[in-house]
Amino acid sequence: MLDIMLFRADKGGNPDLVRESQRRRCAPVEAVDEVIALDKAWREARYRLDQRNADYAAVNKEIGMKKKNKEEVPAELIEKAQAIDKEIEVLKQVEKTSEKEVENKLKSIGNIVHESVPVSDNEDNNTIVKQWGETKTREGLHHHHELLEMIGGYAPEAGTEIAGHRGYFLTGPGALLQLAIINYAMNFLASRDYSALIPPYFMKTSIMGKTAQLSQFDEELYKLQLTEEEDKEQEKCLIATSEQPISALHMGEWIEEKALPKKYVGYSTCFRKEAGAHGRDVWGIFRVHQFDKVEQFVLTEPEKSWQMHEEMLLRSEEFYQSLGLPYRVVSIVSGALNNAASKKYDLEGWFPTLANYRELVSCSNCTDFQSRALEVRCGQKKQGQQAKKYVHMLNSTLCATTRTICAILENYQTEDGINVPEVLVPLMGGVKKIPFIKAKPKKQAHPQQAKPAAK
Repeated sequence: MLDIMLFRADKGGNPDLVRESQRRRCAPVEAVDEVIALDKAWREARYRLDQRNADYAAVNKEIGMKKKNKEEVPAELIEKAQAIDKEIEVLKQVEKTSEKEVENKLKSIGNIVHESVPVSDNEDNNTIVKQWGETKTREGLHHHHELLEMIGGYAPEAGTEIAGHRGYFLTGPGALLQLAIINYAMNFLASRDYSALIPPYFMKTSIMGKTAQLSQFDEELYKLQLTEEEDKEQEKCLIATSEQPISALHMGEWIEEKALPKKYVGYSTCFRKEAGAHGRDVWGIFRVHQFDKVEQFVLTEPEKSWQMHEEMLLRSEEFYQSLGLPYRVVSIVSGALNNAASKKYDLEGWFPTLANYRELVSCSNCTDFQSRALEVRCGQKKQGQQAKKYVHMLNSTLCATTRTICAILENYQTEDGINVPEVLVPLMGGVKKIPFIKAKPKKQAHPQQAKPAAK
């Protein structure tokens, strides 16, 4: 969440900066004034509480002096202290409620949009930053879901029967290809000074709320049912990305500048309801409720986060170049950014059957938006320093395995099978080509596809 000081013009803040950012996000600008009004009410409640605490201390001191001097304490003085004490209890509740209202409203306001982000609420206006590789297409190509069946790589009917909508089994070469990609991706970043992590696959909802925005709870996250023995504090949900638990790894810590950057490569299975994606990408394993993902997550000094953002994008580019998969990079429009991101790149892989690019990577700089909520601070507070300094947090997909498999299948298909990318051959037991063992499946209705991000 944003620093509340940004909303306090009387304390040197800049609420107009937040208003402009909200405007660029195509989000309610009036929410800024609502935060300001709630913050004013909270500060007034805090002042009244402080005043009555001071009054109570003064009366209590007077009572103490009389007792010390062995004087009789007047009944009215004791009654006064008791009355103030009761009033303080009421004021504490008012102040606590008021503070919570500020926090809840503050969470609804997105991070400050970086000045380089294209301003629009239409992803057709995403800006193309760069392209790599030769984009080929021809007649007679098979779609990724067809190819996966033709190599005996997955069992969608059995998966759907057992797990429901978008359920699947990866089988034979499909399973081996996924494991090869995971191992290659983990080693790819580990050899570039990233520390490997396998995080918990579920989180307490109270901590998830500090790193994920509220809309994700309904559209994306699966909640776990509490047992009778568990209280509300133990409520948990499955993770949608390893970014979520990794962001909380250093929760409540001070990290010395000399220990930064902290670069992590996280591997996890991810679980997403995809409630907002009904009817999209219904073919194959491109958009599913359960998938494995290898993620970059980095903590940096604030002054170095934008340089790190470009470096993380470059790591993802190098990964897909090593796989020989054509791609382009786009800068996502302001209106499509999630609340935490100040700027986001997507790396989109080429899918020749559709003659289109599809998202494979999202690379975001969330600056101090998550670290402020999680209290992950940067260095010790120095003498004369007024505000806390927070680390900046950045995340980037390296690969979501199911989508990477789809891209490999489409770009490496031949007349009789799938060539294995050279870097994966050692991890596939030396297999250089996966042959077709089944006929092309019966033609299905064309799925609704996401619009290409272009401009």
